[in-house]
Amino acid sequence: MATLSILVPAYNEARTIAEILDKVIEAPLSFSLEKEIIVINDGSTDNTQARLDEYLKKYNESTLASKPKIMVHEKKINEGKGAAIHTGIKLATGEYIIVQDGDLELDPREFNILLQPIVENYADVVYGSRFAGGKAHRVMDFWHSGGNRLLTFFSNVFSNLNLTDMETCYKLFKADIIKNINLKEKRFGFEPEVTAKVAKVPGVRIYEVGISYYGRTRNDGKKIGWKDAVRTMWCILKYNIGK
Repeated sequence: MATLSILVPAYNEARTIAEILDKVIEAPLSFSLEKEIIVINDGSTDNTQARLDEYLKKYNESTLASKPKIMVHEKKINEGKGAAIHTGIKLATGEYIIVQDGDLELDPREFNILLQPIVENYADVVYGSRFAGGKAHRVMDFWHSGGNRLLTFFSNVFSNLNLTDMETCYKLFKADIIKNINLKEKRFGFEPEVTAKVAKVPGVRIYEVGISYYGRTRNDGKKIGWKDAVRTMWCILKYNIGK
């Protein structure tokens, strides 16, 4: 039976980490797949690790009929989302790897939407777009959504892809694809870097599917800001034009 490795990078997500793990565990998987859940606590300064320790203790003592494997890796120093994902990729043992943020913006019940083209051997990489399809999405401020679309357009110009949402968290990879890519960006530059480098893989088949989006604002705990957008523009140029 093949395995889906679910990477959960978390930084100061004490409010939501238990709930998102419940959702990941409860999400049904089609295609006879098993789950492997890898949480990477990226040097959180709140009580995220305490919540994870408590959650794992209760989970190990539970009598659930089906219990996916859960691994928690604590990084003592905050290095960024990209660095946490790098760690998760190294630890993952599944044939497929997906990223799931530690907040509640995306719905793990939609894993199967992303899995279908990859399991049925149409795709090697699948992006879950918040801007495509008819799924529910929270109406956000113009500049936030407009900035995402602009960065995606800029990325497409240089990668020669036609994505609608390069910045999406939901990126699903065949493990042998992503494990053989040398990733360097430690923060939110992961998104443009991995897109540029995946696009350069000979013969790679990239698909995109529509997903729901229950977005949060900075008041809700969203961490990305304008400095990350500037870094993203730099990464698009660096990793598409450079080698």
